[in-house]
Amino acid sequence: MTETLLRGLDYRTLEPIELYLREGTLAEVRSLSEPDNDLILAPGLVDLQVNGYQGVDFNHFPFSEQDVLHATRALWQQGVTSFMPTVITAQADEITQALQRLASASEHYSDVALAVPGFHLEGPFLSPEDGPRGAHPREAICAPDIALFDCWQRAAQQGIRLLTLSPEWPQSRELIQHCVTQQVRVAIGHTSASAAQIHDAVLAGASLSTHLGNGAHLQLPRHPNYIWQQLAEDALAATLIADGDHLPAEVLKVFLRAKGEQALLVSDVTCFAGQPPGIYDSAIGGRVQLSAEGRLSMADAPQLLAGSARGLLDGVNFLLRQKLASLQQAIEMASIRPAQQLALPQQHGLSPGAPADVLVLKPQPDNSVALVACIKQGKKVWQAASA
Repeated sequence: MTETLLRGLDYRTLEPIELYLREGTLAEVRSLSEPDNDLILAPGLVDLQVNGYQGVDFNHFPFSEQDVLHATRALWQQGVTSFMPTVITAQADEITQALQRLASASEHYSDVALAVPGFHLEGPFLSPEDGPRGAHPREAICAPDIALFDCWQRAAQQGIRLLTLSPEWPQSRELIQHCVTQQVRVAIGHTSASAAQIHDAVLAGASLSTHLGNGAHLQLPRHPNYIWQQLAEDALAATLIADGDHLPAEVLKVFLRAKGEQALLVSDVTCFAGQPPGIYDSAIGGRVQLSAEGRLSMADAPQLLAGSARGLLDGVNFLLRQKLASLQQAIEMASIRPAQQLALPQQHGLSPGAPADVLVLKPQPDNSVALVACIKQGKKVWQAASA
């Protein structure tokens, strides 16, 4: 039986602790009187929305099983120990192929199976309107269809665990109820639904908002509107993109206050995350520009975003630098709370007996944290060269 000892500060209290990792579980947490260093021990990050990473695009078929493995291991280098590959709106056969490939990658590679608890299907049951539709292709948007969803669920080997839809369609309630009976979470996103339609979706079982505040019209009625309504729905948790580009700090501050412990972070990263700066050709949106700071925009219109290229740890650090959340709150928004949405054992964080998904972090002068090492199921899967 192997046992690993980690020593540092508990992210919740900044008190010195020892963690004993044994056979993929957190065997023991022990408090210490004196810390050995200023390293912080925190739960691995859980990202519910990953469209691709480091050149791998889950929405540009074909991609290989090895590509999924590569993205998984690259995400570990960013502290993301669990993630949901996200398939967006496309023609029905393209969605089928992508889900089949993701499922087979999970079946054939143990690292992928360990890191991927399920898949996020974002679309095609979204708003066809410009603005709410975002980058989703209009020609592939369609009304909610239970038979079609079930077809995709079979292709995914029952791996779809989160569906984002717009409740503006008359068929939405029936599909929401159908998904809930299958233990599939339903999120509201890319919507132009009325307040009444959103409330009806919540009554039917929708429990999450997908990247609230994005995928919206440039101008909205003062009130009511679909952002206010989702903020007001107590049964809706909300995922937020905190990369500094998708939502201004002031908007994030208001959303965090409104949602409290129901606020959580996603990255919504694309295949350009982890890539060097430059001009790229995108399957969706055409030519895009990735800046040295990680901002992804349209090459011919830099004021327009072309998706996200900053990871989940960047979101944590944005909250910390902007003083929008404490260290404990920021980390839990990117780890414990997303895991709770899927009832994953990772929701127990650093508790004894929890899966040993642990990050070793180091405080930085600008109030952020840097990743020193990543541990997945008790095994060190990445360590910084200087560590």
